Amino acid sequence: MTDLHESPTAHEHGRPPVANWLTDFDHQHPDYAAAAPEIWEQVRTSGCPIAHSDRYGGTWLPTRHEDIAAISKDPEHFSSQGVVVTEFRPDIPAPMGYAPPITSDPPFHQIARSILLKFFSPKAMESWEPVARETCRSLIADIKQRLAAGESIVDAAQSYSQHIPVMVMADMLDLPRADGDEFRRFIHNIMEQGAFGDEEIPYEETMDFYLDTKIAERRQNLGDDLMSYLCQADIEGMPLLDEHVRGTIALLIIAGIDTTWSAIGASMWHLAQHPDDRTRWIEDPDVQPFAIEEFLRFYAPVTMARLIAKDIEFEGCPMKAGEWSLLPFPAANRDPEVFEQADEFVMDRQRNRHTAFGLGIHRCIGSNLARMELRVALEEWMAVFPDFELADPDTVTWSTGQVRGPRQLPLRFLT
Repeated sequence: MTDLHESPTAHEHGRPPVANWLTDFDHQHPDYAAAAPEIWEQVRTSGCPIAHSDRYGGTWLPTRHEDIAAISKDPEHFSSQGVVVTEFRPDIPAPMGYAPPITSDPPFHQIARSILLKFFSPKAMESWEPVARETCRSLIADIKQRLAAGESIVDAAQSYSQHIPVMVMADMLDLPRADGDEFRRFIHNIMEQGAFGDEEIPYEETMDFYLDTKIAERRQNLGDDLMSYLCQADIEGMPLLDEHVRGTIALLIIAGIDTTWSAIGASMWHLAQHPDDRTRWIEDPDVQPFAIEEFLRFYAPVTMARLIAKDIEFEGCPMKAGEWSLLPFPAANRDPEVFEQADEFVMDRQRNRHTAFGLGIHRCIGSNLARMELRVALEEWMAVFPDFELADPDTVTWSTGQVRGPRQLPLRFLT
């Protein structure tokens, strides 16, 4: 268990050591990524369940379900103008923000959200399930070929989980699947590097440039895809601003990809270490819907953020305008005040109102897509590879930042 008062890996990852997770935490530090659940538990039970750090201009870390829910549902004091913690503050003001609707505050939020609803309804997802399933089968076929050729270990994150949502989202936007490496680079730069990289990225290598180029091309050749729809959408007769279209597509690529591949990878990481759960998945198909929800609860990947809009004393904490509050939904999912056996994976958990998709007005609009992709990915994988294990637990690495999932997941196949 990570000690609450020290971070053993000081400068080897380019970040200052954490002196105390209660007063100097850094959610971007590799030590946090490796042991986040233990850190949340230690903060929650420390007597001061909301940690604070001066890093990034001031950041708060609530760990109780009730506190995370309260902040999520108070846009007056906790603005969505900024949702990714950086040293800098967003330069596109509310209510639209830089990636609507996730960076939008009321009342614009509901307008921006409504534009997307029909594309992510349960009915709409039915038409994309065959695409997801064929994608999984193609990736699995490639892995089988590699095993037949003599490979004994395969990185399931880099060869499977990290491709599925990339390919599906590319199809939804009618973008080349071959651009998947670009998507992954964008996600790494924004979600893991953020404003903390040593060098400024040239505009021609940014997601903004990529999307500006694709949107301009699409406006000249409209189709029936999601990008074409956004290019033609309007608000009370006024076409969406280019910044709105670009920000929404950027949101779909980042939030619709990194989060889901992290959930898939974490679920596979769990199954690799629990043969009884693998056996039950295969022999008791009725348990699978409950297992999907428990994977989402126990390994929820997303920590959102809010930018404090007005000074507020919250649960005795003097939060100042311009500071950040993280919203670690995975920590809320492990609060024993809300969930029985909160720190145990219960495969057939019956009552499971988890917060994997957030709380309040910003609850994830893509939850139906994410559930479908997670379910299909596990169904297809387990049908072909029912018996596998971690090749070496020490070689598994986790992403840093606000989306937590395996970046490297080497597996050994037992049958």
